[in-house]
Amino acid sequence: MEHHFAEILEIIMLICFGFSWPLNVIKAYKARTAKGKSLWFICLILLGYIAGITSKFVNPYFDMSAKWYVLFFYFLNFIMVSADLLMYFRNRRIDRMNNE
Repeated sequence: MEHHFAEILEIIMLICFGFSWPLNVIKAYKARTAKGKSLWFICLILLGYIAGITSKFVNPYFDMSAKWYVLFFYFLNFIMVSADLLMYFRNRRIDRMNNE
């Protein structure tokens, strides 16, 4: 029972992050500036998702066929954070152009 509860909590965490990142990407797109964004923060979040995804693959008790949806949310969030990383570099380029 505790195992299922832990999975539910992990999925809730991933869903909450999953809703937050697209909003962050939209905000960054509209802002057209990298000011206030931290490249290190974005990279640390990506590293965290890589660790989470890898943990599923190396965990001998993780049943991929029955728990694929957990990995789905990890990958979806990783893609959203990667989009935020792309927005960071786009906005940094816009900042440089505006400063010239």
